Amino acid sequence: MATTAGKTTCVKCKEPKNTVKCAGCFQEFCLNHMFEHHKELSEQLDAIEHQFNEFKIEIDGQKVESQKHELIEQIDKWERESIEKIRQVANDARNELTSCVTTFFTDVDLKLKQLTERLINCRKEEDFIDTDVYFFDEELKQLKDTLNNPSNFKIEQQSTSFINKICLTMRTPFLCNATVNVNVKWKQNGVTVAGGNGSGSGMNQLHYAQGLYVDDDQTIYIADGSNHRIVEWKYGATTGRIVAGGNGQGNHPDQLDNPSDVIIDKEGDFFIICDRGNKRVVRWPRQNGENGETIISNVGCWGLTIDDDGFLYIADHDKHEVRRYRIGESQGKVVAGGNGSGNRLDQLTSPKYLFVDRDHSVYVSDSFNHRVMKWMEGEKEGIVVAGGQGHGNSLTQLNYPQGVVVDQTGTVYIADDMNHRIMRWFQGATEGNVIVGGNGEGSQPNQLYYPTSLSFDREGNLYVSDPRNHRVQKFNIDQN
Repeated sequence: MATTAGKTTCVKCKEPKNTVKCAGCFQEFCLNHMFEHHKELSEQLDAIEHQFNEFKIEIDGQKVESQKHELIEQIDKWERESIEKIRQVANDARNELTSCVTTFFTDVDLKLKQLTERLINCRKEEDFIDTDVYFFDEELKQLKDTLNNPSNFKIEQQSTSFINKICLTMRTPFLCNATVNVNVKWKQNGVTVAGGNGSGSGMNQLHYAQGLYVDDDQTIYIADGSNHRIVEWKYGATTGRIVAGGNGQGNHPDQLDNPSDVIIDKEGDFFIICDRGNKRVVRWPRQNGENGETIISNVGCWGLTIDDDGFLYIADHDKHEVRRYRIGESQGKVVAGGNGSGNRLDQLTSPKYLFVDRDHSVYVSDSFNHRVMKWMEGEKEGIVVAGGQGHGNSLTQLNYPQGVVVDQTGTVYIADDMNHRIMRWFQGATEGNVIVGGNGEGSQPNQLYYPTSLSFDREGNLYVSDPRNHRVQKFNIDQN
């Protein structure tokens, strides 16, 4: 900045004057032009404030319009149709009952009339003995009992619902805190929220916990591999509850064989399970389901997920590919890999778990290539977003990666299995950083032992299946 006799040049009038530096743009202004500069900033702030007020009006308008939301119309339509269906069923039942009751009284009247005529004949002919008196007395008792206790009339509720239940599914931004602050950290000591009581089949135990799913209310669903079951573990509970399998290892409809992953199809109210040992994908009712239904057979399923449109994605460990299925399809379409085992960008080798973002890009843990790949929809090749530098424990490497989750910024979170740690790789980064674990294999609160799967709740707290410790660990966000 030019100066003359101790004075500084004003950025506006270009004259050497006594100036004041603006704390915002760090430019020098004379007093007159500083006043103008401040006035300009004030006008800009007024314009922004005006935009704020307009946006507030827009919000208020949408609040009113929200009562006319198209989903409200759908709910109203469902209500009308359901009420009409209930009314129709009730009317049908009413009409049937009226007809039955009329027939019932007609039958009772007829029976009484027949007995009365017989009794009159007996008296008229004076041809009756003790047994006749007993007979008429018993017949009358039976008629009275039939009249007062019409056992053929009762209401039965069928187990199959004739009204389709509806539910509202709302998807909230994943890890919203982390997308605001890239420096978010998790407490290094985890808290055991499921299992942790040694290996076993008790309801307070797990045996090689594999894939897990955390619901909106922090209920955890765990593929309890060597117990051949799916277990539900409520928030704060000390014991779990079997919701699928648990009838020993096998391939019957009520059995599972080393399940490796589980998700929830909320639209259909089903669990969808990778029944790995049986090489099948099973759909199991969430409400008191006693048996599963095989929806895909002969598949080396290891991990699966479902996208916002209801498409199912399956990582086929045996065929080195990921396929996308519409529910009900049996063949699906290859969306990653499918070119044999290898480490080219169009290949996978023994993929394990996967994640699908809102753009339908597939992130898959390419386990035996020690990398995580991203396959954008429709592409023939993937790109490496983590690892890919051979197996090892440096920050540029992974060692048989397993579970993978991606937030809205494209940051990838990975269960780095044989390094006993959870890694975070920012989008475009050439190396990751350890967010929990990484302290060697072990059972201490700050250790993991071959972590397999990971998930986050609405607040961004981290859940990790810790199979060799037969537990699930929760790592809370460090608010500090």
